[in-house]
Amino acid sequence: MGAVRRIAEEVPEICLGVGTILTPEQVLEVKEAGAAFGVAPGLNSRVVKTAAEAGLPFAPGVCTPSELEGAIALGCRFVKFFPAEASGGLKYLRSMAAPYQHLGIQYFPLGGLNAVNMLDYLREQNVPTIGGSWIVQSDLVANGDWAAFTQRAAEVVKTLNQGN
Repeated sequence: MGAVRRIAEEVPEICLGVGTILTPEQVLEVKEAGAAFGVAPGLNSRVVKTAAEAGLPFAPGVCTPSELEGAIALGCRFVKFFPAEASGGLKYLRSMAAPYQHLGIQYFPLGGLNAVNMLDYLREQNVPTIGGSWIVQSDLVANGDWAAFTQRAAEVVKTLNQGN
């Protein structure tokens, strides 16, 4: 949470999201630290309700139509599709999303995305953003290799600019 606070204070223009939020208490900590939104790998109604009460935009994780319907019942219209690639990728997302298209559900895919497939996801009308741990690998952070992290982020931006 210290890093979240510091980023929120020093880079106020950033849209700072935090995951993995698993408990109602974490929702409150994340909100207090200055995050703009939160995400979780799964659908926990207590976490979703606490986020709504705290005014923290929140994307619960869904992978099946039943989980998606649970999120919809809780008022969610922006959900994390996780684990995206392991679940069948874009082909599966398109099939799962089709019956709910009239509801305007937006999907935030994570899990298995990379520089090769990210543009395919971003071309989907119902996918406004993606996430990818390939950019911030834990070993780069552990080793303080900020130059490598910066290079990876620059490559993602370059790919996005070339793809649009």
